[in-house]
Amino acid sequence: MTMTEQPAADIRTAEARTVLDVRDLTVTFSRAGRTVHAVNGLSYRLTAGRMLAIIGESGSGKSVSVRALMGLLPPSARIGGSARLGDTELVGLREKDMRRVRGDDIAMVFQDPARSLNPTMTVGAQITEAIRLKSRVDRKDADARAVELLKLVRLPAAERRFHEYPHQLSGGMRQRVMIAIALASDPQVLIADEATTALDFVTQTQIIQEIQALEKKLNVTRIMVTHDMSVVATACDEVAVVYAGRLVEMGSTLDTLVDPLHPYTRCLINSYPNFLEEGDV
Repeated sequence: MTMTEQPAADIRTAEARTVLDVRDLTVTFSRAGRTVHAVNGLSYRLTAGRMLAIIGESGSGKSVSVRALMGLLPPSARIGGSARLGDTELVGLREKDMRRVRGDDIAMVFQDPARSLNPTMTVGAQITEAIRLKSRVDRKDADARAVELLKLVRLPAAERRFHEYPHQLSGGMRQRVMIAIALASDPQVLIADEATTALDFVTQTQIIQEIQALEKKLNVTRIMVTHDMSVVATACDEVAVVYAGRLVEMGSTLDTLVDPLHPYTRCLINSYPNFLEEGDV
């Protein structure tokens, strides 16, 4: 997909309290003697109580950009710019300090829970471990909190599932477990990186509804990284459109999907020709 680049993004976002302020974020990798610019001056603000979609085709840099915020890129990555979470600058943060921020302040739910969960540990043990890593509670209290989290994400028969292993759960159930683990330390920001891609439509819808409900229950501000325009239309308040590592457009979901300003955004929308007709926006 080729597109004429514009030097600056079209931004239509109302003023609100900023939770995360990303400015001129860059990520480069050195491969075979050449430099690859995966993220090239990306800037956006995440506002409290809103779900922001970061969208773009595969290879656009959207997932790399959020992994940079979490300190989850390989040593070959070079990260520049600024990403302020409250008073904390994430870019350049030492690993021991990042471990504190990761989970306490910002957490991520990944695309494939089967690869992220430990197959040799029960679901409850993995959540309990995450709780005890971040807070000084005894095992009994941690176990009780883990069951509470499983109920919060609406995992059926939470007390029984607590003692089961990941292979005994469906894909949607495993994803709920991953959300529970991410919430174990009450983070300010929850990032879902293609978290519903591998799920069927009904389960995908249920997971999105759970993520949406978290803001009211736990005061969590959310980022949804996706290439699926139907997910954006049904779940998100604001949209940041990324092309070739750059932000090309940002605004409310309604404005962006109904009246896109950038040709790349129009191209993405046209790749899902029916979702606007189906009344998703």
